[in-house]
Amino acid sequence: MKSALRIFWGFLVFVCAGSTVSARAAIQYHLIKKVVLGGEGFWDYLKLDSAHHRLFISRGTHVMVVDTRTYKVIGNIPDTQGVHGIALAPELNRGFTSDGGANQVTIFNLKTLKVIGTANTTGRGPDCIVYDPASKRVFTFNGRSDSSTAIDAATGKVVGTIALGGRPEFAVADGEGHIYNNLEDKSEELEIDSHSLKILHRWPLAPGEHPSGLAMDTKSRRLFAGCHNQMMVIMNANNGHVLATEPIGRGVDACRFDPGARHAFSSNGMDGTLTVVREDSPNRFHVVAQVPTERGARTMALDPRTHRIYLVTARFGPLQPLRPGQRFRRPTLIPGSFTLLVFGP
Repeated sequence: MKSALRIFWGFLVFVCAGSTVSARAAIQYHLIKKVVLGGEGFWDYLKLDSAHHRLFISRGTHVMVVDTRTYKVIGNIPDTQGVHGIALAPELNRGFTSDGGANQVTIFNLKTLKVIGTANTTGRGPDCIVYDPASKRVFTFNGRSDSSTAIDAATGKVVGTIALGGRPEFAVADGEGHIYNNLEDKSEELEIDSHSLKILHRWPLAPGEHPSGLAMDTKSRRLFAGCHNQMMVIMNANNGHVLATEPIGRGVDACRFDPGARHAFSSNGMDGTLTVVREDSPNRFHVVAQVPTERGARTMALDPRTHRIYLVTARFGPLQPLRPGQRFRRPTLIPGSFTLLVFGP
């Protein structure tokens, strides 16, 4: 009997181990589609409306809308000067853009894509923008004012300002009334109450430095912060404890989490890679792949239904010499070269 039991348990362990290995081995991300979209303007954040198969891409002065079934450009949201990000409130049939050059938010109809209003932000340079379903508010994170503006999503009225105490980068909402925001210059994580507009906690991200992208597993309450010293910092969102760090590529800008695959991603524009980090358990993580993409593919959207990942890039001309006192100059974008990259398992 004991011998039979040992054989049974040995077989069970073998089957379970084999299932785990095969599950991991089965998820191999590769390029599914490469589409030249063309059009003018540099780009920043991407936002996916999975239910309606629409990908929103910020293009500097306008937002390009692409059908993810046909990869055709099906719409355009104009006059979004210096646009960085897009937020969606499906239950209100509204979308919002953060227009960094105009210090405003453009509000549009999610079905028709028609502009229905604007709201002035209380700070300069709105960059990241997030919709919080718990409070039904939109939050802009104002990069040139170290602040956040809270806007009632239904009325478009400003309801308050939060002084952040540092330069904000990406933010995520947990759906329960909390917003988490990276402070790039302080290397900190903020927890914000979306109803009271108070900062609840301010946690160090060390050893991570200069965080950019941020994603969240809302079920296990884990935050994934992509930092510019080439690491992903994984934090407990309940208490701010750093649980792990995993190596990523250079030039991270965006992070995403796929709850079905239990994978966190960072898009690394300088290296042209996509880092895939597996969440084995709420406290165990490891890198499963560094997927080659293309140089410049630094922002990202994820479809949790199909497990597809959307990135964009373009071809560039030679860098021009800096003028006296100038710290940075963008390379020239080769006309017509703006490209969508679609990856999946």
